[in-house]
Amino acid sequence: MVILGHIDHGKTSLLSSIRKLEFTPGKPGGLITQHIGAFEIEKDGKKIIFIDTPGHEAFSAMRSRGAKVADIAVLVVDAGQGVQAQTKEAISHAKLAGIPIIVALNKIDKPEANPEKVKRELSKEDIIVESLGGKIPSILTSAKTGQGIEELLGMILLVAEMEGLKADLSKRGEGVVIESYLDSQKGPTATLLLSDGILKLGDTVGTFSTFGKIKNLENFQGAPIETALPSDPVIVIGFEDVPRVGENFEVFPDLETAKNHLKISEKKRETRILEVGPEQKVLNLILKTDVLGSIEAIEEVLRTLPQEKVVLRILKSGVGQINESDIKFAKAHPALSYPAVILGFRVKLDPVAQSFAEREKVKIMTFEVIYELVEEVRKFMEKILEPEAVRVELGKVKISAIFLVEKNRQIIGGKVTEGEVKKGTQIEVLRNEELVGKGKLINLQRDKKDVDKVMKGQDCGMLFEGDTKIEEGDILVIYIEERRKGEI
Repeated sequence: MVILGHIDHGKTSLLSSIRKLEFTPGKPGGLITQHIGAFEIEKDGKKIIFIDTPGHEAFSAMRSRGAKVADIAVLVVDAGQGVQAQTKEAISHAKLAGIPIIVALNKIDKPEANPEKVKRELSKEDIIVESLGGKIPSILTSAKTGQGIEELLGMILLVAEMEGLKADLSKRGEGVVIESYLDSQKGPTATLLLSDGILKLGDTVGTFSTFGKIKNLENFQGAPIETALPSDPVIVIGFEDVPRVGENFEVFPDLETAKNHLKISEKKRETRILEVGPEQKVLNLILKTDVLGSIEAIEEVLRTLPQEKVVLRILKSGVGQINESDIKFAKAHPALSYPAVILGFRVKLDPVAQSFAEREKVKIMTFEVIYELVEEVRKFMEKILEPEAVRVELGKVKISAIFLVEKNRQIIGGKVTEGEVKKGTQIEVLRNEELVGKGKLINLQRDKKDVDKVMKGQDCGMLFEGDTKIEEGDILVIYIEERRKGEI
C-alpha cells in the first residue's frame, strides 16, 4: 500500500492517524516525510503494510519507486484545495505501476472542503470515482477527527481481496530495497520489502550492486526478529555496501552465488564525464546527502533541468557530511577549469572543512528541501550564461517621401502602419518584402516638432543614418536590441 499525493494534502498526518500517533506540525509546511519508510498495522486479523512517500514534487523519483513496489495506491487529495500538480504526478505514477487506486478526500472537517468539486476535477484526470459512475472508490477522511479512517482500511482490504493479492511462500525470498543508508556504527543498512518467499536471519542476500549475509534483522518498529514473511518491511544489516533504493534483492544459497549474480560491481558512485558541445557550458557539482535515496531523487530531478546551453556534470556523489576530501576533489579534479560547486542535502559541514573551503574559494551550499536545491542550481546555470541580445520589434513605417539625401543620411517621411516608432532605435529596410539594408533612427519629428515617439496611424519625419538609400514605398521595421540575462 503506497500513499501518494500533493505536498500538505495530509499524507503524513493521515498515516499518523492510522498508526494512532500524535501528529505534531513541523517546518516547513508541517511534518514533511524525509525518506521512503514503511510500517504495518492489523485490521480484522489481516496485515496492511503502508509505504510512505515524500510529498513535494521534487520527490517524484521516490514516489515513482514507491508506486512500483506497492499493490494498491491511496491517492490523498485535500478536499478544499483539490487537484494540484503533484496530484497529477501521483496519478501518473500509480497508472504506470498498473495498481488499483483508492481516493482519500482528506481534511473533510475544514469549512472550505468541497468533495464534489474535487471529484469532478479528478474525473478530468481519468480518475472517475464510484459516486460519479466510475469504478474507483473514494472515502471522505479527516486525519484530525479520525473520520473515514476505519472505512479507508476496510476498503483497502476489500480491494486487496477483489484483486486476489497473494504471495508465494514456496519461492526463494525476494523483494525490493525501499531505503538504504550508511550507519556510522552499524555499517550499510537497508529497509527491504519482501514480496515473495521467506527471509531469515543468516540468509545470504544480493542485489545488482552488492551482497551480504544478514547479521541483524528487525521489523519496522526496530524489534529483532528471526523471520520475515511476504509484505513485511524489515531493516537489514549485513550488506557489504549500501544497496541502491529501488533495486530488487534475492536470497541466495551462499555468498559465492550471490557474488556471481552481481551485474554491477560499482563500489562507489564515481565521476561521470559527459560529452560537451562547443556551444555548451558546464556546471560541475559534488553532491553529499543523508541517504542514498536522496541522491537518486536529487539526480532524477536535476536531469529534468534543460541542458541545451549548460550541462550539469555530477563529478561525485555520496552519503555523509561534507569534508576536506570533498573540497580537495572540487578544486583539483582533472576535468575542471574552475572549482565544482558542493551541494549538501540534510548533511552537516564540519568547521574545519568550512574554513578550508573559504580559503580555497570553493562554493558550498546546504539544503533541507530538494526543490530549493534545484532552484539554486538553476540560478547557477543561468549565471554561467552570457547575457543574450534579444530583438524586440516596435513597429513599421511605410515611406511616402524623400526630403534630403546626403552621404550616409536621409531625411524621409512616412506613416506608422504598425506599433510605434521611437527615436534612437534600429531600422531594417524592406523593399518588395526583401531586406536591403539596415540603419539607425537618429531623430524623429511629428508636425515638424521633435518628438520621442510616434504612434500607429500618425505621419512622421525621420533622420535615417545608414549605407542604404531609402526609396518611396520601402517599409522600415523599427526595433531595439535588449541585453537579457541568460535563461537555460
